Amino acid sequence: MANKYLELRINRDFGDILSVYFDFLKQNIKTFTNVFLRYNGIFIIGLLITSYLLVSGFVGLIAADGLYGTGSGAVSEEDYLVYLFSGMGIFFLIFLVVAALNFSISSAYLVKYDEVKGNHFDKKEVWDLFKDRLGSILLFIVILIPIYLVFFVVVIITAFIPLAGIFIQYVLQFFLAAWVGVSFFCMLAEKKGVMDAFGEGWSLVINNFWKSIGVNFILGLLNGLLFFIIMVIPGVIIGIYTFHVVENNVDVTGSVISMVIYTLALCLVLVASVYAQCLSQFVNGILYYALHEKTYNINTRSKIEEIGKSSL
Repeated sequence: MANKYLELRINRDFGDILSVYFDFLKQNIKTFTNVFLRYNGIFIIGLLITSYLLVSGFVGLIAADGLYGTGSGAVSEEDYLVYLFSGMGIFFLIFLVVAALNFSISSAYLVKYDEVKGNHFDKKEVWDLFKDRLGSILLFIVILIPIYLVFFVVVIITAFIPLAGIFIQYVLQFFLAAWVGVSFFCMLAEKKGVMDAFGEGWSLVINNFWKSIGVNFILGLLNGLLFFIIMVIPGVIIGIYTFHVVENNVDVTGSVISMVIYTLALCLVLVASVYAQCLSQFVNGILYYALHEKTYNINTRSKIEEIGKSSL
């Protein structure tokens, strides 16, 4: 099963894309997770530090207000604010780097999977592809800034439209996700320039507008449900422990166990969120290959030519 290749370059309808996505996950989840952990180790440590600062600041402010437990009084409210805002600042910086890295790593993984017709490639090949296209990736990210600024302006405008405004916002949101994701694959898989990739992605998504939006909506919803299921058990444990803290008036700021538990819980949520982002890019990768084959029929023509040659 490990080396069984799922053909990506096939013109698939909506339902087939959903089915192939889950088949791909079942086949590659272990291999990709190893890649994910290998190249995110240092950032996971950074998220752990960030989680500690955020938890220390947030819990400290609650304790200072006397809501849960009693603070030791050794640290002032201003110090807790420093912890909180330091954590937020570090998280923002790490988030930008991690988002760009994992958006690229998950895309590069799928490109390599298509190139070698399976997942039997060295993890380093994923990193090498990322490094080779690093300049284009950075330019791609820079161009996303004005694109998202325009998107936010449009969202604000549509917020004033009763009822229909919400629908328009969701359509624009999933269209943008599809366009950006498909364009990124155009850049990596076809080695196009950044602007050419955006143009190609626009053409593919616009010509398959509702399919692109529908795939991102349904699989985004299912990925969110998967994330929720993964978080249920840790969430229940944290909920029970928080109930214990409240009922017994525990001094959370002075309890090492409490800080460790809350820090690890928040770090788990942040890492799981990053991982979920990778899964969302797999969605647009599979969508890209389906739309590209529908438009150009490259794989279909290649197979027809092979049949013709073998029959001679």
